[in-house]
Amino acid sequence: MNIRQWINDFIITNQDIETLNTLLLERETPLTTEDMAKLLVSQRINDENQRLQERFKDATLYDPAQSYEVGQRLVFTAFDYAIGEVMDVRPGDNGEYGDFTVIAVAFDRDGLNTGDQPREFAAAFPQAHTLNSAQANGNGTSGLPADQTMSADDVFASAEYESIIISLEDMLRRDESLMQVGDAWFPADLMIETNDGHMHLAEAILDMYGGGPLPTREILENIGGLGSSPMALQEFSMNYGMNLDQRFDEVGALGEIMWYLRRMEPEQVQNTPAMLQYTPIPYDRDSLSPRSQTLEAELADEHSPLPAAPKTIDSARVVLIYPHRRVGTLPLNHQAQQVFPRARKTERIALTLVDGSDGEEFSAWVVRKAKYVHGLMPFYTKHALPIGATLRLRRSEEPGKIVIDFEAYKPRSEWVTLVTAVDGRIGFETAKRGIGAEFDDLLLLGVDDLEGVDRLFQSKTNQQHPLATILRTLIPLLGGINAQGHVHAKTLYSALNVIRRCPPGPILATLSNNPDFENVGEHYWRLSD
Repeated sequence: MNIRQWINDFIITNQDIETLNTLLLERETPLTTEDMAKLLVSQRINDENQRLQERFKDATLYDPAQSYEVGQRLVFTAFDYAIGEVMDVRPGDNGEYGDFTVIAVAFDRDGLNTGDQPREFAAAFPQAHTLNSAQANGNGTSGLPADQTMSADDVFASAEYESIIISLEDMLRRDESLMQVGDAWFPADLMIETNDGHMHLAEAILDMYGGGPLPTREILENIGGLGSSPMALQEFSMNYGMNLDQRFDEVGALGEIMWYLRRMEPEQVQNTPAMLQYTPIPYDRDSLSPRSQTLEAELADEHSPLPAAPKTIDSARVVLIYPHRRVGTLPLNHQAQQVFPRARKTERIALTLVDGSDGEEFSAWVVRKAKYVHGLMPFYTKHALPIGATLRLRRSEEPGKIVIDFEAYKPRSEWVTLVTAVDGRIGFETAKRGIGAEFDDLLLLGVDDLEGVDRLFQSKTNQQHPLATILRTLIPLLGGINAQGHVHAKTLYSALNVIRRCPPGPILATLSNNPDFENVGEHYWRLSD
């Protein structure tokens, strides 16, 4: 069977929701949306397989080499497993093929009979025949053909299965008798009541543990639980109560609920740093050449509209530009989004980063909506990573941990373009610096006067000027420090992001569409004469 088509045809009915309600009442245990989706899919497949078993009961796969009798039911694979009944058997009349018989078969499906008369087929046929199914399906086997059945596991493994979960969640939300916490559901009437006392105790426990994160069960164990009800119901009820209390923030990844005290979360987790805030700039994406789109994909900025990476990837590559290096964050680009833990509702996810070089661990946060990961400053400082460094991310064998690594080598002296800030204006000069990590030399920048460069970013002029105006300033300044006098688009992207957050798309479009800029080959640009 076609699994994709089966999923597309899958419709969740009101009767399904009633069945799930009854199940929740009987079990007295919350169930996740996926748990219930699996129950529905499994039941639907079992029911369909049973109907098919009944339909194909006492039916035999048609094989021209076999003999048949009046009244036998035959299955024809060539006609999409249509079933027909043998109405008549007569001798064949063609000496070229030797002795054989002809069977008249009446089908139960319109369009397969010859008008209102049965359709005829060869039987007991000694020669090769195009409808001979003996090799593919077993010689004259009876019952349901194996390739007509479907396994629930096959559906769960399909990429399209997520659509069933989404549809079910939408239907469950319409049922006012059900309450949802995270991915779990339970009848409102059976929930355990929580009160201010429970919430105060939960706050004290989290405070004692540095704010969190802690799973609900551990919080319950520390406060003495909510009575003698099943632990799953206690957890659900406690989660519901904490979810309504602004003191607590749910920070678990998909499939787990973890709690943190909101007041103890880092400021850069609660509020996006100004240097990472991007105000979308309208531009014509159709004006980007294939080469420009390739460059955009290579830079993989988190704000670039790139196709989602496959969910199956377990590693990602990111390049470090100034805003992220300055505030100690990591871009959550289209690849990194698939490597880091995901969630359906939680906006912030607490996790652990593991230094691939020595195993040291750092607390970190995925800030999903703003597309960054907070908590990298200790890692960047430890390894003296430069702007333009290339970082690798991969999943750890331990849940909730991501390994971060880079290609390290013995520090060597490199010429670096330094950003300067004189009289409130950006400038550039070159100097030797020791670097011990893989980097993209076209993105490489250095900053000595952090406070002065910060003021450049805070300047309203730099935030409000059109990109073309800023690029007209940057190109001669950057071009003046090399013999050629032109500047690569990567370098312009890196430098512009020192004073204004912007993905490469608008920059590349401005360079391509404005006559003030001239392409001199590859991705190098200069001001037009």
